Amino acid sequence: MRVGIVQAVSLGGALLAMFGIAQAQVKELKPTNPKVTMVTNKGTIVIELYPQKAPITVENFVKLTKKKFYDGLSFHRYVEGFVVQGGDPAGDGTGGPGYTIKDEHKNGLTHIKGAVAMARTQNPNSAGSQFYICLEAAAFLDNQYTVFGQVIDGMDAAMQLRQGDKMQKVTVSEK
Repeated sequence: MRVGIVQAVSLGGALLAMFGIAQAQVKELKPTNPKVTMVTNKGTIVIELYPQKAPITVENFVKLTKKKFYDGLSFHRYVEGFVVQGGDPAGDGTGGPGYTIKDEHKNGLTHIKGAVAMARTQNPNSAGSQFYICLEAAAFLDNQYTVFGQVIDGMDAAMQLRQGDKMQKVTVSEK
């Protein structure tokens, strides 16, 4: 009887250990949203991207980030209590990457404080590389501009940004 109990406990322990390993592997396989780290002259900002809500926009932003497109660019627009905008290689709000992407503005994401969205002209499907960070909620922009991310760390740095401040280095982690 004693041997049976020991064997049962050993078998149970082995099964729990196997289950624990399987559970850990499932957690490792669970996809996480890409995160962008933007080092500015006012501090570091971390942005979580939402590819399930804005796949074209996120893919474009990640591609540009990996090409170091944003490194060294300035924030060319600041409106107190509203937004700070950057991503224009011309530095004056007229430039872009040389192409445009399709709007994904009806994705359920809203312009809350810290929302990151694509800037565009008055024309639909005209966004390219320019983006803005909402410094306060701006619900009147909902369903007009594609929100694709959210500041999750460094909102204090974002609040300090002004026209002329620089994105020193922008990187993406897709883990």
